[in-house]
Amino acid sequence: MAEPIPLQIDKVAVAEVIVRDRLRPVSEAGVESLIASVTELGVLKDPIHLRKKKDGKLYLMAGAHRLEVARRLGWEEIPAKVWTGATDDWALLMEIDDNLAGAEMNALDTAVFLATRKQVYERLHPETRRGVAGALARWDASEPGSVAFVQSTADKFGMTARQIYKIVAAGSALRPGTVAQLRAAPKPVSLKDLTELAKIGDTYERDTVIERLAAGEAKSAADAWRSLKADLAGTPLHNDPVEDQYKALRAAWSRAGAAARRRWLAEDGADVAALLETGRK
Repeated sequence: MAEPIPLQIDKVAVAEVIVRDRLRPVSEAGVESLIASVTELGVLKDPIHLRKKKDGKLYLMAGAHRLEVARRLGWEEIPAKVWTGATDDWALLMEIDDNLAGAEMNALDTAVFLATRKQVYERLHPETRRGVAGALARWDASEPGSVAFVQSTADKFGMTARQIYKIVAAGSALRPGTVAQLRAAPKPVSLKDLTELAKIGDTYERDTVIERLAAGEAKSAADAWRSLKADLAGTPLHNDPVEDQYKALRAAWSRAGAAARRRWLAEDGADVAALLETGRK
């Protein structure tokens, strides 16, 4: 695969930058902090990174907070580095590493970004996927692909291997919908909460614990899980294999990247259409 090529462009029009499908929303505190820095220094320290697609349009890869600062300050142009030939995974990795290396990240964002980085790493290095099986929350710390990813990530961001394993396991147990719920929780979610969620193997129970935590009905994930188990005590657990299979499929789709989704639709979309047609008869 050819490497992306930087174009000889130093600035772009703010209005021309397209922002789509970010892993986390822009933080108001982060924007205000950057505005204060720009006001004091008189410059934006780092350029944003953009991907020029075949349609000629410019899509943001890294620098959502910097772009928002430029918009609020009324700038017409912003310092930028523009790349051509970037793949979806390369662009996603650029976003992830830019945030992990330089942004103020809470436990939830760090877990989501590192779990996504593992998925991208394995797509870019398919030889490391050998032996990977089961839920990512229980990935094998001795499996060669896991070791390769962990060592690479730990070295890059100055973390220990133990930290990486724990954070990725926590982030891998979450779907985009549940991440949005946890972002709205009245109390910031801690790494301990996320680690507790990763221990819950049953999708229904994990989703219910997340709902209670997000609604402020429990002070921690551990408390929410204890209360749920108390509620279920003496009550027959749900036994709906179709529901369980549906949730597993939904979770897999949520975790997959755009390239993987397109490939799946290209190869298996006809089966889905046939099922839908059967259901109409």
